[in-house]
Amino acid sequence: MHVTRFAQALAYFPPEHHDMRCLRLQGREAGPSDTLWLGMSQILPGGHTSLDASPIEKIYFVVEGELTIETPDGEITLSQFDSCRIAPNEARALKNKTNKPVIVLLSMPLAAAGK
Repeated sequence: MHVTRFAQALAYFPPEHHDMRCLRLQGREAGPSDTLWLGMSQILPGGHTSLDASPIEKIYFVVEGELTIETPDGEITLSQFDSCRIAPNEARALKNKTNKPVIVLLSMPLAAAGK
């Protein structure tokens, strides 16, 4: 078993993430994992990411607040306990359009499928 205490979770700084605090909870530099890593983002009001895609699948789970996700097909707002999957190479932007912080869990494979 590997435990990460929230108070000791390591911050990471992905490019094109604005007014966000990202913490690694499991995997990568947070500890051992064979297949995936888990992070948590705290997105301030007005915080956002740029519209971008990566070859890695992403699963988002809203712990608190409302998160707007933009894709080339449109926008959708997720509320507390809602989740969504972003497919490999699907562009997405995360936005907090509210006056309250948003807390989101992110789960991603360590490598793209087939690699």
